[in-house]
Amino acid sequence: MSDIVNEAVVALNEKLAGADFDGSAKFDIAGEGAVMIDSTGARAGDEDADVTLSADADTFKEILEGETNPTSAFMTGKLKIDGDMGMAMKLATVLA
Repeated sequence: MSDIVNEAVVALNEKLAGADFDGSAKFDIAGEGAVMIDSTGARAGDEDADVTLSADADTFKEILEGETNPTSAFMTGKLKIDGDMGMAMKLATVLA
């Protein structure tokens, strides 16, 4: 597992602490691996999810650090979303 995935799991668990996210999402980080998010928090994994968000490592890191807005990343093609768009929007509000 890559350092980027490990760092993402830690950062996402901090953002998700106390949040009410009742679906499942997968962040697919190009060339690095995947991070699963559900009601129990974030973990490294690659399972089916309600929504899959795909981006390169730089874009993913910028989103996590608040440098890039997820909606802007999607609109400019840096972030691809496959699945339940409503769940993606809910996740974006939790991570904001």
